[in-house]
Amino acid sequence: GGLPERYQRESEMEHQREVHEDLIGMGLGLISDSYHDAAEDVAKKADVPFDRLSPEGKNYSCLIDAMHRRDHDVLFIGALGLGAVAGSTIGTVCERVVRRSNMDVFVAKDRRLNIGDGPIVVGMDGSPKSFGALMTALDIGKRLDVPVHVVAAYDPYYHYVAFNKISTVLDEEAGKVFRFKEQEQLHEELIDDGIAKIYQAHLNVAETVAQDAGVEVVTELVAGKPYQAIKKYVEKHGASLLLVGKTGVHADDGLDIGGNTENLLRMVPCHIWIGMVEHFPPSDVVAEETIMWSDEASEMINRAPEFVRGMARTGVIRQAQKEGHTFITTKFVEQVMSKMMPGGGGDKDAPQQSFERLDWAADAREMLDSITDEQVRENIGLRAEKSARRDAAGQVAVAHIEPFMAEAVLKPATRTEGGIEWRAASLARLQRVPEAFRDQVKTSIENFAKKRGVSVVDAAIEDDAFANARLAMCPEDKA
Repeated sequence: GGLPERYQRESEMEHQREVHEDLIGMGLGLISDSYHDAAEDVAKKADVPFDRLSPEGKNYSCLIDAMHRRDHDVLFIGALGLGAVAGSTIGTVCERVVRRSNMDVFVAKDRRLNIGDGPIVVGMDGSPKSFGALMTALDIGKRLDVPVHVVAAYDPYYHYVAFNKISTVLDEEAGKVFRFKEQEQLHEELIDDGIAKIYQAHLNVAETVAQDAGVEVVTELVAGKPYQAIKKYVEKHGASLLLVGKTGVHADDGLDIGGNTENLLRMVPCHIWIGMVEHFPPSDVVAEETIMWSDEASEMINRAPEFVRGMARTGVIRQAQKEGHTFITTKFVEQVMSKMMPGGGGDKDAPQQSFERLDWAADAREMLDSITDEQVRENIGLRAEKSARRDAAGQVAVAHIEPFMAEAVLKPATRTEGGIEWRAASLARLQRVPEAFRDQVKTSIENFAKKRGVSVVDAAIEDDAFANARLAMCPEDKA
């Protein structure tokens, strides 16, 4: 009823609709041609063959259809499109395409960042797709003369958090049925010692694969939530490209994309290559074909927790190959497991780790209490306790909680009277300053921020201000 009178006639509305559809159809075709023209110019300069595809339909659907209909190797797509706004991390077209892709996908994050401006980083978890990503990285690294880093991340904190939370809902009888304490002890030993060694073995194999390809790589084992640990590594080393498998070592057939890969797709600042290509290291293939298992040894390895069974089997096979064995027995499995999990062989006289909650230093507790989200606060607290236990510390200190604070959202109380707000990571870093000088350094940094005209202290402001803060702490340095 709000339309002008002429547009309320059915014939006029039909006419306007036809005109609109013609103009839009023609206009979108012209826009597509313009995009193709610009891309073709770039391709010609690089002497790369170029072919046009201008299908009509939903963007993501047309891209998926093209992937399935044609013989392509990799899809290149921008992380953000025309709908990008402040705070956007990934566009809906990109997200939908990556999730449904049947081939490798390169997601461009920063048009000013060239591959080679920083190292190429590969996320390694021992899965065939992670080794496929490694082979792609080695190829790109050789072609562009860019260093390749291979990083494996494992989480030694998760099961401590999980078991502590489970313990609050299990009654004594249920705990006995579940054999809770035994399970807890098993996971502590397995995570702390066994999985770290398994992931290090993956890195060793990756290094061998790289050497066979004529490439020298940097390898590093990092602890933490895998996507967070890899993200930190990427940022620390200024990587220009991250390569990961689309799914990882724990994937089942129905999984479209792994959780760590999906988080890295959203969060890393560099370009990311999400791989579907699989590669099986020759040594693993030969070992699987030439090494046999006794029924008892096979049964023993199958009793390992499901989440680690495949990794444990790989570890045993690699050790057998290293020692020249062609038949695996229960005794050999026990020997390998005892090396991978010291104390996990069932020695009843071995001292058992205590799982009582630890005391907290006052400044560490203050830092924990500053976290807004209750569940995140709880989880970070348990991760900090686990970190303290790994250090054999009797108390949780700032150093134990600080590594987990980078992504935390703090309560408004972190805004000082002067109107300066502190980022969690910066506040955690401040706690490293000796207490006698901390307030002085804090004031110095806040004054520095005010002079810069900023109201938030982040890593960049803190870095610039620390030199002035050190001068305030140590006047003799001025001489």
